Amino acid sequence: MPKAVNVRVTTMDAELEFAVQPSTTGKQLFDQVVKTIGLREVWYFGLQYMDGKGYPTWLKLEKKVSSQDVKKENPLQFKFRAKFFPEDVSEELIQDITQKLFFLQVKEGILSDEVYCPPETAVLLASYSVQAKFGDFNNEVHRPGYLTSDRLLPQRVQEQHKLSREQWEERIQVWHEEHRGMLKEDAMLEYLKIAQDLEMYGVNYFDIKNKKGTELWLGVDALGLNIYEKDDKLTPKIGFPWSEIRNISFNDKKFIIKPIDKKSPDFVFYAPRLRINKRILQLCMGNHELYMRRRKPDTIELENEKKKREAIEREKEQMEREKQELVMRLYQFEEKTKKAEKELQEQIQRAMMLDQERQRAADEAARLESERQAALLAKEELARQAEDQMKSQEQLAAELAEHSAKIALLEEARRRKEEEASVWQNRAQEAQVDLLRTKEELHMVMTAPPPPPPPPPMMYEQPEQPPLQYLPPLQYQPHHLPSVDDYSDGEENASMHSADLHIDGINDHRHEEERLTEAEKNERVQKQLMALTSELAQARDDTKKTQNDLLHSENVRAGRDKYKTLRQIRQGNTKQRIDEPLSSSTSRTRATWSRIHASTQVSVWSGRCGSRKERARRGPGHRWGARLVSAQLVRTRKKYGLIGWSGTLHFTTHTHTHAHTHKHTRGGAGGGSPQRVKE
Repeated sequence: MPKAVNVRVTTMDAELEFAVQPSTTGKQLFDQVVKTIGLREVWYFGLQYMDGKGYPTWLKLEKKVSSQDVKKENPLQFKFRAKFFPEDVSEELIQDITQKLFFLQVKEGILSDEVYCPPETAVLLASYSVQAKFGDFNNEVHRPGYLTSDRLLPQRVQEQHKLSREQWEERIQVWHEEHRGMLKEDAMLEYLKIAQDLEMYGVNYFDIKNKKGTELWLGVDALGLNIYEKDDKLTPKIGFPWSEIRNISFNDKKFIIKPIDKKSPDFVFYAPRLRINKRILQLCMGNHELYMRRRKPDTIELENEKKKREAIEREKEQMEREKQELVMRLYQFEEKTKKAEKELQEQIQRAMMLDQERQRAADEAARLESERQAALLAKEELARQAEDQMKSQEQLAAELAEHSAKIALLEEARRRKEEEASVWQNRAQEAQVDLLRTKEELHMVMTAPPPPPPPPPMMYEQPEQPPLQYLPPLQYQPHHLPSVDDYSDGEENASMHSADLHIDGINDHRHEEERLTEAEKNERVQKQLMALTSELAQARDDTKKTQNDLLHSENVRAGRDKYKTLRQIRQGNTKQRIDEPLSSSTSRTRATWSRIHASTQVSVWSGRCGSRKERARRGPGHRWGARLVSAQLVRTRKKYGLIGWSGTLHFTTHTHTHAHTHKHTRGGAGGGSPQRVKE
């Protein structure tokens, strides 16, 4: 029996290991993986591996695993990843596991900066990812630092703002609190709804060249093919929806796109290697198939799945309503409880006040009783005193006479004492005068200058010490989409392939051009992004902006977004769009002509220009300079692909005191003669 082969498949959140037979096909391995993780929307996904030359490659489902160019390891390594992306995640993704896999893969692309995301959007998305992981914010559970171990933002965003890790976490925590009540699955979906509006979301980029050898990017996504300039992956210059393409094919490194409009020329470009063309064709066929499938009536099973999904959504909504009702009842009960507690407290306080009043009344009664008793005693005492007074009144009269006599004697004695006091007062005044005189003499003695003191003994002075310094311390559609799997990756084999793309039986095939971004549809998201933009503007370091930041800022300033750009680049018929690179190049070349004219300031016309006398007066040297600059201009025209282009170029000549303006008309490949134009 053949020896089994060990295989390890890494999903976005798990590692699976299988032992497969050498005869096992890619489809059998794929089916085993999706069965293990419980995935039914399988048409978006594939198994990716690194081939013998180090290029990422998708496993071919109809071929044996052992016969494909998988890097020889034990176990064989595969990644389970999304190969195709939905146009609208809220409409197409049904299973929670599908949403989770897309959420994790898109999040990884944004954090690694493979998908450009502006700073304010990155912070908002980080808050949704935190809600998806932790659920509702809870002060008792989510203490400061609970986000320390999480990767939250692209490194580019952190470097462009003067904020510490703690400050970033504080801002994300504030927005995490805003999502209270949102289920984890809903947070993932909200994340994807915002992320799908990013310009680089779901786009596979390929390095290509046009017929002239100009380096460009080809972008393949769910909506069609787009052509980008080499230094700008955000803003496509030409777009072809899948419904406008009837055939795609390659011959060795040459790739041909044939539009539905047969009057339009074929769009041709060149890839660096044959295997790149095979991958482009495979992605084109798969994306086109899904594009057509979305625009056809749903199959019975898919319709059933959508109904199930809708039923689940209704159940969720019902549960949410019941939850809100329970929350409201709980709130009302809490309010009633608080009110009852408040009333109880008030009653207790009133009882305490009444008890205090009663105590004060008892104290007052006791005081009054004591005062009454005191008054009775005082009354009895007054009665006794009145009786005693009556008895002693006669005695008092006798005593009064006796005291009157004594008073007369005392008056006489007082007079004598006053005379003695007068004598002693005079003596005291004399003593006071003597005391003042003595004080003056003592003052004179005390104010005399003292003799000089003896010199002090010599002492060693101790140097002054410096002060101490202190330092601060879905059955579903068959998942096997059309591909070129039957062809080998070898450069020497299968160098040609062609595929017809049919568009029969679809309606409203370009409705994506009318889409709005989530920020435009959702006022809450719009306000959140505006608030974040205002917050981050204060800490932004504009010197660290990348090329993508500058391009995004220019798009925002011009009012462009992903879908508006799509409408713009698809305007006109297919022929006009295919010709667009030429006219764009022409515009750039006209600017180049202007720069050449401004820098040289020389006369440019042929020897036949003007009258014979004028040509003779200018002399042969003047004609030689004209021929030299004309040759330079011809070379410039060829460089910018203007052979066959007709246009008007104005040049100024200065000969003596005459100034002439000449009109140069490019007529055909052979050129033409300048014509003199009156100013």
